[in-house]
Amino acid sequence: MLPNDDKEREAREKRFINKRINICIIITLVIFCAFGARLFVWQIVEGEEYSKLADNSTAYTVTTDATRGEILDCNGNGLAVNRTGYEIVLDKLYIDSSKLSETILSLIDLMKTRGEEWIDVLPIELEPSGGYKFKGDSADEVKTLKSEDYLNLKSSDSAEKCVKALVERYEIENIKNKQDLLNLLSVRYNMEKNLYSNTTPYIFAKDISTDMVAIVSENMQGVSGVEVQTYLTRYNPTGTLVPHIIGALGSINQEEFEQKQKEGKDYGFNDSIGKFGLELAYEDELKGVGGERIVQKNADGNVTNVVQSVDAKPGNTIYLTINSDLQRIAVRSLEAQVKAARAFGQSEAAYKGKGQGEDCKTGAVVMLDVRDFSVLAAASYPTYNINKYAQYGKYYVKLATDKTAPLYNRAFIGSFAPGSTYKPCVAAAALEEGIIDPYTTIDCTQKYDYYPTNPVACMHMHGVIDLNTAVTKSCNYYFAEVGRRLGINTMYLYAEKFGLGEKTGVEVSESRGFLAGRDSRTWQEGNTVQAAIGQSDNAFTPLQLATYTATIANNGKRLRTHLVKEIRNYERTKTVFKNKKKKPEVVDSSGISKYNLGIVQSAMRNVCASESGTAYSIFGNYPVAVAAKTGTAENSGSDHTVFICYAPYDKPEVAIAVVLENGAHGKYSMTVAKNLLDEYFKSGR
Repeated sequence: MLPNDDKEREAREKRFINKRINICIIITLVIFCAFGARLFVWQIVEGEEYSKLADNSTAYTVTTDATRGEILDCNGNGLAVNRTGYEIVLDKLYIDSSKLSETILSLIDLMKTRGEEWIDVLPIELEPSGGYKFKGDSADEVKTLKSEDYLNLKSSDSAEKCVKALVERYEIENIKNKQDLLNLLSVRYNMEKNLYSNTTPYIFAKDISTDMVAIVSENMQGVSGVEVQTYLTRYNPTGTLVPHIIGALGSINQEEFEQKQKEGKDYGFNDSIGKFGLELAYEDELKGVGGERIVQKNADGNVTNVVQSVDAKPGNTIYLTINSDLQRIAVRSLEAQVKAARAFGQSEAAYKGKGQGEDCKTGAVVMLDVRDFSVLAAASYPTYNINKYAQYGKYYVKLATDKTAPLYNRAFIGSFAPGSTYKPCVAAAALEEGIIDPYTTIDCTQKYDYYPTNPVACMHMHGVIDLNTAVTKSCNYYFAEVGRRLGINTMYLYAEKFGLGEKTGVEVSESRGFLAGRDSRTWQEGNTVQAAIGQSDNAFTPLQLATYTATIANNGKRLRTHLVKEIRNYERTKTVFKNKKKKPEVVDSSGISKYNLGIVQSAMRNVCASESGTAYSIFGNYPVAVAAKTGTAENSGSDHTVFICYAPYDKPEVAIAVVLENGAHGKYSMTVAKNLLDEYFKSGR
């Protein structure tokens, strides 16, 4: 038992503790009630106001562009390089949104003073009557505009209805001038398409002149959010030299953007992307990796700090195997010989009738290094200026509607009947299969009619000839009979190994071509004799023909044809990738013995060296020994002329294939090859 005074003391302590607990509970409840009340005010009463403050009291991560890698020729000469350009940018982080429309219209007025263009993608224009209409050739953009992502209108809705919907969408008021309204809507629409936001500034105009830079800088002083920025733009120092191979950049579209997102690649809607050629094929190597900067704004919406958190990494530099000097000769010679063939044909047609080359307007040439099958030159005529093309304006429309199709890469994509240049393949196959030997003779009576439904005409009555003479004089009769004995199946199996009807492996787009028999939908036995002389369904690219020629010169070893010599970092101090010249990639073997292939090579040498050879007029006295084969391919207009060759004969270094569409006379295609050989051996490579 506790004494009474102890009990009383214990009771007092309990009462004191309980009192403190109650006080704490009351204080806690008061605090929670105060917080609850304040939260109610913040979230319900003043929620909208504080939401706006929160939007302006944050940090934004903005992506910075990486410098795109450059494309150079084998000697480091620029083919696609970077140069400084100027662009007008609207930055939402700084701009006064209440004055956005006013700012845009002011910029447009300034651009008009110098006749310069801003980015205008809205597919609507004013009619002379003052109404609205859709622009011609804008069906895809009209479809996008009316889609659920934007206006959600019917496909049949008018341009007038689209304008009204845009006005409502962007809450445009008090713009009475219809052209001003249309201009404003165009910019706002494109801003939305390009995801204009705090982290994505909008490019209002690109590649503006230095005069425009001064005008904007002077007149837009004090207007926050409008900046003239420098950027690196693509430039081709020799715009007409290799446009089909280099390719071009263009604005990334929705499909490309979504695909890059799936691949985990960092692209924005303002980015450019390779559209074709090497710019497309090596997009990942060239683009580089963007950097990041953190922009902080206070509660008043003012930028308080900018920190570069991650530096951008530039893209890699690509060195090609193309030699600019050889390429220049290829382009010039091709143009000159096409024009010469046409001029001669026009003079001949005046008294001989059509089919003399008067319709020759196009052609292509490819030159390879036999030692590693690198492309030294590749030209397609007519050509075009890739710098003007990249602007996607009137020049592009002109090219796209030109009947001679200058945008078409005839060297890599165009497929043409090879004519008699196919005969070395047939000869090699027949020798290897034991169908003939070097001494097998056939009596050429000029008209071969073993298959009456598929007769073959020879240019001359050659009489009894052997293989060497048949190649030298290009006897159709001889090869029609050899082809019949060989059979189409065996013929195309060897053709495949030589690379005919097969992709070469080059890094940009190329055609597979068409191999008679294998790729033909229907086939009759008599078609074989036509295929044996390079007709029927045979159609190959100049690139394939050059690869085939290089394979013959390389004793039957087919290597991977390629354009890229090496890839280095942007500073060009470190090699990322290299095609080793001494260890090239082997693709296939022709399956022809060295002895049999030597017989074919010797016959091809006689095409140039023998007075009866079909290339003797051009190469008979040439200082370097050349092995070659001429070809003429029938078609609806004048005959195509085809020429293949390699040199030097004893130790091959280069192989060439030339096609002049409707060239009619072989001397013009041979002259293109001769001009390239002149340049190559002149420099002592």
